[in-house]
Amino acid sequence: MSAPPVPAAPRAPEPGTPALPLRVLLGAPGLGLEQIAGPRDDRLIGTIGTTELPDPAPYLSGGELLLTAGVRFPPTAEAVDAYVRSVAAAGIAALGFGIAPVHDEVPAVLVEACERHALPLVRVPPATPFVAVNRAAYAFMAEARNRDLRLVSEAQSALASAAARPDALQAVLHQLAVRTGSWTVLLEAAGQELFAAGERPAAPAARQVRELAARTTARLAGRPGRTAPPTAAAEHLEGRHLTVHTLPGGLALGIAADTPPSSVHRSVTGVAAVLLALLTSPRHALGADTRGSGALVRLLLGAAPAEVAALLQPDGAADGRWIVVAGRRTRPGRGDDPVQVAALGTALGTPYLDVTGNALRALVPGPAAPDPAAAVRLGWTLGFSAPTGPDGLGNAAVHADRALRRALAGGRGAARQRDEALSMHALVAEDEARAHARALLAPLAEAGAPGPDVLRETLTAWLAHHGSWDRTAAALELHRNTVRQRIARTADLLAADLDDPDVRMELWFALRRLPPTDHRT
Repeated sequence: MSAPPVPAAPRAPEPGTPALPLRVLLGAPGLGLEQIAGPRDDRLIGTIGTTELPDPAPYLSGGELLLTAGVRFPPTAEAVDAYVRSVAAAGIAALGFGIAPVHDEVPAVLVEACERHALPLVRVPPATPFVAVNRAAYAFMAEARNRDLRLVSEAQSALASAAARPDALQAVLHQLAVRTGSWTVLLEAAGQELFAAGERPAAPAARQVRELAARTTARLAGRPGRTAPPTAAAEHLEGRHLTVHTLPGGLALGIAADTPPSSVHRSVTGVAAVLLALLTSPRHALGADTRGSGALVRLLLGAAPAEVAALLQPDGAADGRWIVVAGRRTRPGRGDDPVQVAALGTALGTPYLDVTGNALRALVPGPAAPDPAAAVRLGWTLGFSAPTGPDGLGNAAVHADRALRRALAGGRGAARQRDEALSMHALVAEDEARAHARALLAPLAEAGAPGPDVLRETLTAWLAHHGSWDRTAAALELHRNTVRQRIARTADLLAADLDDPDVRMELWFALRRLPPTDHRT
């Protein structure tokens, strides 16, 4: 008689399915289950199946605890052996045999066959219906699923907090090591360690991780014009489970653990890999925006804006020009809330924002102004300057302010700088226009509280709103009586008839030509 074939290894449950160790069911109170044959290697159960078919193997997917009452029990020892060999080859985790109503006890030939084919055999006592085993199994699985979800959620929160720390890379690696009970390391393409966390394994394992990372990243190198997709590789070394996940830029995340990675560990590792990829992107440059930091250092040490502006332009910028954006938040709530600032930066496509309360100044790199629709939906009214080089940013800020005033006056979400090359304003030299504006508005310097700057701002808003008390009050967030009092005070100081359209036109000309930062009225 030929030797029986080597039994197939039981297949693990499908990914994402909670795996239930057989020992959990064996120890469940009230079930009275008992393993009477087969290896005690604590098989993982993915589902519970019940069958009385003579050959259920074609309908099995692997990982089942297969329950049967032996209604069609094979009549001979050879048939029993064939039955057990078939279901074992199908990859079931264990076979459960129910006592009563057909059999008084588990047949001895079935016990022998399960021992021979290394298949765990579980005795189900008469008082335990199969449905009770099913309910208990899925209750344990639901509990395990909820526990896994909680662990993943806690780990994600901890990793997100770590990514916001100044030492983000080290903090993320530390949290990953704590949550997975492993040694974690960030490696360069050649295998050099940059940061590490957790208990360092013995030299062979650490060296093996470095070598695995070098081989994995080398396979992705040399693809000009293509972005290599993230990939992973795994090896085993003397009881250690080694894993490498590639990151953009030729970096790799290495992990060495004493146990195989669980579904929770794989989920947590995936989140950590994404965070590390973001933190090591060119923009962050291993935790810091080095180009932006370099520009700031040069400015603080006395460099002119024109000398450092190129450092703040994204790679591949066309001509080094900028657009200045002025804005006011008209929706209730503070615009400098961190979440609002992040959303606004995304809407405008720039990180260069200065938000103070409900006022905005921003610099958008490039010659094309962003679509204002998203920022308007966030509750902002915007004014855009024309594209300009670094030397013209001061004037561009004035133009952005003027565009903002037009947008507010017209009830529009955004306005852009006008082309004034052929306008009346172009007929007067800039220096002469400013001198005239200072002279015309000089009497405001004699104003007491609330001061000349406040009166000038009120007059600008009132003229922009065509003399409407209500719209001016709403734009300035004042009571309409306060606006009336300030306009009356301004008219007295200037000795001007503000009902005269010529007077209004001249004052509007002066206010537009006098920069907002010029207080020499």
